[in-house]
Amino acid sequence: MKGLIFREFIDMVETQFSAQMVDDIIQASTLESEGAYTTVGTYPHDEMLQLVEQLSIRSEIPIPGLLRHFGRHLFHRFTVIHPEYITSHASAFDLLKVLDDEVHVEVRKLYQDAEVPTFDYQDLSENRMLFIYQSSRPLADCAHGLIEGCVEYFGETMSIERTDLPVDTGAHTHFILHTISDAKS
Repeated sequence: MKGLIFREFIDMVETQFSAQMVDDIIQASTLESEGAYTTVGTYPHDEMLQLVEQLSIRSEIPIPGLLRHFGRHLFHRFTVIHPEYITSHASAFDLLKVLDDEVHVEVRKLYQDAEVPTFDYQDLSENRMLFIYQSSRPLADCAHGLIEGCVEYFGETMSIERTDLPVDTGAHTHFILHTISDAKS
């Protein structure tokens, strides 16, 4: 997992909890990196899982909620760090449809050793889409938060139905996204 993701997580914990909380979760975890992350480095994803678990213990916020919150935070950070991948799209659907074909292609150019999840989609109707997330890492909650952050960014109102499919490791999750019209009947 790229160090950029770790750095963003550490920054979020420091900003939203405290620098002491960062120290506490690093000290309580068994980290090969010893908690020293560079944005371009690559680190085992189990270190992220340990950090999230320790934050959950200390904050008494369940892990799924923390990962969704981090996903929303991460999407908003991507709008600052890499706006060129986001601002050219008119809606959440438009952006989500090109994650694999455009955004992840560019990510792989920047970070050649990046192991990105795969995203696929199916249009179900004009205002409904099946969004499919697959990853070797069990981070579907973070993906859920990223989708929520994307929807927030575009100022849309959308329902998100989630189905986690059984896998031996990682995640395979279906999200049905339904744009809710603000127009009154």
